[in-house]
Amino acid sequence: MKKFLLAGASALTVFTPGALMAEEGMWLPSQTGAIAEEMKNAGLELDAKTLGDLNRPPLTAIASLGGCSAAFLSPEGLVATNHHCVAGSLQYNSSPENDYLTNGFLAKTLADELPAAPGSRVYVIEDLRDVTAAMMKGAAKLEGRARYDRLQANRTALIEACERQANRRCDVRAYFGGAQYWLQQQLEIKDVRLAYAPAAGVGNFGGEKDNWMWPRHTGDFAFYRAYVAPDGSSAPFSKDNVPFKPKAFLPIAKTGVKEGDFIMVAGFPGTTERLRTAEEARFYYEELYPYQQRMLTEYGDLIDALTEGNQAAKIAYAATLQGVENYEKKIAGQLAGADAISLVEKKQAEEAAFRAWIKADPAREAKYGAALAELDRMIAENNAEALADARRAMIGRSQLLGAASRLYRWANEQAKPDGTREPGYQARDKAFLVQSLQRIERRYVPEIEQAIWADALEEYRQLGADDRNKSFDAYMEGREIAALYAATELGDTATRLAWLDKSPADFKASDDPFIQLAVAMYDEGLANEAEEKARSGDLQKARSKIMEARLAYAASQGKTMYPDANGSLRFTYGKVTGKAVDGQVWTPFTTAEGIVAKHTGRGEFDAPDKMIELIKAKDYGRYVAPELGTLPVDYLSTVDITNGNSGSSTLNARGEFVGLAFDGTIEGVVSDWMYDPKINRTIHVDSRFMLWTMDKVDGAQRLLKEMGVE
Repeated sequence: MKKFLLAGASALTVFTPGALMAEEGMWLPSQTGAIAEEMKNAGLELDAKTLGDLNRPPLTAIASLGGCSAAFLSPEGLVATNHHCVAGSLQYNSSPENDYLTNGFLAKTLADELPAAPGSRVYVIEDLRDVTAAMMKGAAKLEGRARYDRLQANRTALIEACERQANRRCDVRAYFGGAQYWLQQQLEIKDVRLAYAPAAGVGNFGGEKDNWMWPRHTGDFAFYRAYVAPDGSSAPFSKDNVPFKPKAFLPIAKTGVKEGDFIMVAGFPGTTERLRTAEEARFYYEELYPYQQRMLTEYGDLIDALTEGNQAAKIAYAATLQGVENYEKKIAGQLAGADAISLVEKKQAEEAAFRAWIKADPAREAKYGAALAELDRMIAENNAEALADARRAMIGRSQLLGAASRLYRWANEQAKPDGTREPGYQARDKAFLVQSLQRIERRYVPEIEQAIWADALEEYRQLGADDRNKSFDAYMEGREIAALYAATELGDTATRLAWLDKSPADFKASDDPFIQLAVAMYDEGLANEAEEKARSGDLQKARSKIMEARLAYAASQGKTMYPDANGSLRFTYGKVTGKAVDGQVWTPFTTAEGIVAKHTGRGEFDAPDKMIELIKAKDYGRYVAPELGTLPVDYLSTVDITNGNSGSSTLNARGEFVGLAFDGTIEGVVSDWMYDPKINRTIHVDSRFMLWTMDKVDGAQRLLKEMGVE
């Protein structure tokens, strides 16, 4: 719930995003008209004023996976995304006998396509509309918890009204610090299946060693398929379901991109922090991020050590490990990037200019001065709590405790009318809860979980007594971790699911140790949550007021602003280009020959034998890039993306598919806080490499024909 109010309202803005260079900006579709001239000058051949229309291609082909972006590439519901975005489904369907994570997967027919991991969804964007007036109704004069509750009630009512339409998933998110709210409406497709993913030696070639690096030679692509009931309605998995017919799908470009070409990306970037204050930037980069980096490094090393020599365990923890290593490396890049561009110092200078603008006019000082002082006070308070919060979060590394806590909260929330329940515990959320409980069975090895939790609790216990979770400590006093796991039955999926139908009284009467622990921690958790909600209400009031000032400041300079990313649909554009790095020249393309040069036949650099043979024979067919004289693999661009954009289709100036965005470069990940055109680059897998791999290496001609590749 904190994310709803604050993820898009995370802080005071300190500069004007989108005003400094064309490549910067995660724009709302409704803003494409405002930047139409800039896009045309950059090379767009479509009408920029209609490009953001959700009822026209290409946006009608754009989809979300609820964490990654995607797009339809055929009239039969074929969905292109990144290989790492389907890793959970590959892991879920894998076993030592059928290791799809390592060997890849190709369905020879529709009937051979495999159900994706529980909870997998394809969301098709339908609407994104301003609901600020409805959100603020009755809230403008309120403060603290009362303001929070009013905003939440308004949000719930808007979502409920939107979801009266069958098979729709709706959400209301904050933009510009809560100065605006927009409702995003999506068609929710529940039957998602694996159609094709290349081997790990393609889709994850280079592994963590090459992650966030250039040159890159990773074929980070895969395909899901969306299915619906025969009448076209969204329905859970059934053998009778049929492929979904999207309103539009992206045509595959017959000619790939070359250096200097205009490209654009539409997707669902997760979270950026460009509108945070200078003091928040200082705190994150000097205190919080260094701590998180150390914790993630130790966590990844522990998983590696605990799963060594156990293939089944490696498969079980593969998705967890990939996420841990990816985030650890990103934080390392953010720290390095912040030093390279003097992030904190620039934030301080930009914020000083904005504050000077307020003070320069008595009317502005009278209107915004008190809100600015209140925001400063609350940020100082939040920063003081953040490190303790990070340590307390170590308690949550037990999957079974997490399941027990969610189940007990579910039982308590069911006693309320559905519209007054906490987000995540309404009737609309039950399927996701069920599927999260099911996923544990493929990601849980009891002895490994015990070791992970024991290590996490050692870190938690570094907290002083006043900062610890008192109810947790009281329950654990005199108890051994091994004894809890020996006595619990929550490791069994059927048992976990059965608790969904039990009452709070059943939980209180249980002798399962994790159920008991969840009950013991519940009241303290609610009290902490109440305090957080009160703070959230006050923060929203201060931040939205300061953002009002910030928007006025930008308008006074004749500039257009875009809001921080918050998981909603955005549009970005740039050009294919390399860069110079400390005496090195990064060319914009890598080629197939680089795969052979890196290939060792083991570990992270183990490309399929057939691929190596084809490259050595230069058997590239029609997929050669004329200006390169060989097969391109990946390319660099200046488009502005972040996490959540993974799987975003890359389009050329005519709106044709030319690849998938999948990564950035390590020194450029600081763009979550500040975009710098000198260092920021996005990495895309080239559509020609995708098609060549499907055609020559894996024999996926059925899918190529479906996509119109003749």
